[in-house]
Amino acid sequence: MSESIGNVTAVDHGSAAKESVGRYGVWSFGLRTEDQARRGELTEAVAELEELGFEAVWLGGSSAVEHAVPLVEATERMTVATGIQSIWQYTAADSARQVAELEASHPGRFLLGLGVSHARLTDQYRRPYSSMVGYLDALDTAGVPAGRRVLAALGPKMLELSRDRAAGSHPYLVTPEHTAQAREILGDGPLLAPELKVVLETDPERARAIAREYLALYLGLPNYTNSFLRLGFTEDDFTDGGSDRLVDAVVAWGDQDRIRAAVDAFHAAGADHVALQVVDDQPRDALPRDAWRRLADLLI
Repeated sequence: MSESIGNVTAVDHGSAAKESVGRYGVWSFGLRTEDQARRGELTEAVAELEELGFEAVWLGGSSAVEHAVPLVEATERMTVATGIQSIWQYTAADSARQVAELEASHPGRFLLGLGVSHARLTDQYRRPYSSMVGYLDALDTAGVPAGRRVLAALGPKMLELSRDRAAGSHPYLVTPEHTAQAREILGDGPLLAPELKVVLETDPERARAIAREYLALYLGLPNYTNSFLRLGFTEDDFTDGGSDRLVDAVVAWGDQDRIRAAVDAFHAAGADHVALQVVDDQPRDALPRDAWRRLADLLI
């Protein structure tokens, strides 16, 4: 891949990315193809997601370009994105080489989602903003177009970087209020594709219990709690898996009307695309295919 960003504006990058991911996607830990024994199961699942009408899948956790390749090959139109690839775990040179190979065989089918992860998860964590700038510089030098990458941006500085050096932002664990603030920083052109957790359960106590068990890990990570504090939440909202107010702000649960309203709230706040992550009482790497079908019936 020899294309460089040249004088193309961030607005142009965002327009192409918006078209490629569409309005709804699926975010999943389980679609990463690290386990070769599961590859057939995963490619079958992603092919069904394309048939259901989802236009993008986001590979959760610290995913890599290599995890996307079999899924791109198993589908015809769907965009496959990393959600996200840690800049500490994979070098820019390796990423650029793999992106170039995938772009050569399947042009326009892959979107590189990048993030700085969390200090607790890597001993390499240092100066996250400056390190991301350096990583993007290396991708530019290697010829990876800005229009084929997005950043997992929560704070204002990283959102500005998403606007200026990428196609846009793919923020994780956010609210419609965050989406509105992010849109203001990004402007109209760049892609804004927040992740949203969905619990297909109508009983409030049961739904919130499932959500809290899932959220507990994230509420111990300062990147997320600092983001919530900027949005007006308090330390009290982070105890015992999250207050009702916090859970209801970051997890869509309930009947069809309630879930549809929660998804619509993100679009109304400025999201171009919503990446839907099904949360249930199964392992995180499970493939909730029945739930994906229900979401497709509801939204698509």
